[in-house]
Amino acid sequence: MRQLKNRYYAFRHGQSRANAEGIIVSDPAVGTVDYGLTAAGRQQVRASVLAADSFDSASLIVSSDFLRARETAEMILALIDADNVLFDERLRERFFGAYEGKSQAHYSEAWEKDLYDPEQVSNGAESADAVRERMWAVVESLEKRYTDRTIILVSHGDPLMLLQTVFVEKQPGAHRSLPYIPTAGWRLLNG
Repeated sequence: MRQLKNRYYAFRHGQSRANAEGIIVSDPAVGTVDYGLTAAGRQQVRASVLAADSFDSASLIVSSDFLRARETAEMILALIDADNVLFDERLRERFFGAYEGKSQAHYSEAWEKDLYDPEQVSNGAESADAVRERMWAVVESLEKRYTDRTIILVSHGDPLMLLQTVFVEKQPGAHRSLPYIPTAGWRLLNG
């Protein structure tokens, strides 16, 4: 992997209503307006940001526009006293098609298929390859605009794990073999 000009952090949104209810909310028509953070999710974000000594007011925050990510990003903004949040639709949740509104137990069905065919779109779900490509496109666009910045990418579990496969040079289907990012968890993607 080529040397990048910025440091990138993956930051997963805090616990959302969808997480608490155990349902999949991946449709932008729903996720951008509903299923924001729970009280526990807000506490998670606060604790996580306060424990992160790598984030400061010079950090650039780029976020999915889903409500749960937007609320997370706005909390990070306030806690580190940064200038603003940039919203990018390419950081949205992976669309899970027919699984929308159903139990989170269906995630494992998509993940199992990803391992064998990262281009599959079973049940109308967005392919692992497509998610990885759109997430990496965000990094490429940021590389063209910024240098020597700490950039916090606020997004969702699957998209962040798929993005991480680029950084660790793994195939997209291997995204579930990487260490899991819990709600309000963050990780440095490049050192």
